[in-house]
Amino acid sequence: VQLQASGGGLVQAGGSLGLSCVAAGSIFSRNIMGWFRQAPGKQRELVATITSGGNTYYADSVKGRFTISRDNTKNIVYLQMNSLKPEDTAIYYCNKAISPSPYWGQGTQVTVSS
Repeated sequence: VQLQASGGGLVQAGGSLGLSCVAAGSIFSRNIMGWFRQAPGKQRELVATITSGGNTYYADSVKGRFTISRDNTKNIVYLQMNSLKPEDTAIYYCNKAISPSPYWGQGTQVTVSS
């Protein structure tokens, strides 16, 4: 498994979801990992990143609502999403933030109803 994201689902606006992504060691390693999302009809966008040391970056649209974390012993990156909005509806993927692997995996669908 190169990249396997899970944890998506259907939630009402204002709700929360926690995503997980298991990555192959060759991808995870000491790389900056990121969560991306792609909404219908839109390009894939970067949501958040985290370095191996735990430094984080968030897109303005999710800042204060989403939290990215990682477990370097298990090659897992997490995304805790709170105060979800309908515009957060998308397929969420994880990958290296820089020079992403071409193997994106299926991602996990997040749907937020109003």
